[in-house]
Amino acid sequence: MMKRRQREIVVITGASAGIGRAAAREFASHGATVALLARDQERLDAARAEVELLGGKALAIPLDMADAAQVEAAAARIEHEIGPIDIWVNNAMSTILAPVDKIDPADFRRVTDVTYHGVVWGTMAALKRMRPRNRGTIVQVGSALAYRSIPLQSPYCGAKHAIKGFTQSVRTELLHEKSRIHLAIVDMPGVNTPQFDWCRTTLDRHPKPMGAYYQPEVAARAVYWAAHSRRPEIYVGMPAAAAIIAEKFAPRLLDWYLARTGFRGQETGEAIDAPRPGNLWAPVPGPYAAHGAFDGGARRHSAQLWASMHRDWLLAGGLALGMALGLRSWRGQRAAGNGRSHATR
Repeated sequence: MMKRRQREIVVITGASAGIGRAAAREFASHGATVALLARDQERLDAARAEVELLGGKALAIPLDMADAAQVEAAAARIEHEIGPIDIWVNNAMSTILAPVDKIDPADFRRVTDVTYHGVVWGTMAALKRMRPRNRGTIVQVGSALAYRSIPLQSPYCGAKHAIKGFTQSVRTELLHEKSRIHLAIVDMPGVNTPQFDWCRTTLDRHPKPMGAYYQPEVAARAVYWAAHSRRPEIYVGMPAAAAIIAEKFAPRLLDWYLARTGFRGQETGEAIDAPRPGNLWAPVPGPYAAHGAFDGGARRHSAQLWASMHRDWLLAGGLALGMALGLRSWRGQRAAGNGRSHATR
């Protein structure tokens, strides 16, 4: 576990809503000082109030993660105003739900700039400050879609694949330097966030998470745990783990399955009557926070995540149980052997 000061300094990008908003609360509940980075000042102020209500301290900085200069300026301000950064969480994202032939090239680039390049700029800004101290943790909020892409989300899936490749490359550089800086990826499942309410889409019906999905607090617990363990990668939820494993063994079967189910699986029965506001280029006003519109079907706990977080204890317990059963069996066989020996005398 990472050695922590009394009050950690944590940076969370995309902190005004969704997983970022829930992660800010999770860190705040452990007494952290949290720098909140996102575009919408009003929602940032609301997130800051939640952090302070939970006993943390907060600094809200409005910025566009696609702009490297803004990210660098924010990092400098954070270190100047509240101190050295312990943990940087790259979470900001944007997406479009549409077939690739219906996506404008400028919109495609925008998703890439926010979701992928935002992670690059955040990582570079964090490393610039962590390297001289030779300590710190960077957590990338990844996705099972970095392994197994789905239809209608080619910009987002491409960006998540790129994040994984970028992170692996940087991790090897840090290992080469014998650096104590830790770099982790958290591969998320579907999560009930406002992205389905405000993402740009050409669908006729309201977008929704595909398959089984979770509340953002589950994702936030995984992010917090990843920031304090030395695990390089964590899967969240059985659907994410199953998709990643299945991609290794049956990728063509998954192609066929998603071609049949992936379109309808991302739509509700609710029609979109007119072009709706989207947050791709500018924030969408409204009372959005951590949760999206699908509370009813969202899972609040993940047994898979719990088992992953406690795998050392589970392994130790399994070994102890195996040894106890083996010893019991050996004693039984020994006793039976002694009985047969007495009977033949």
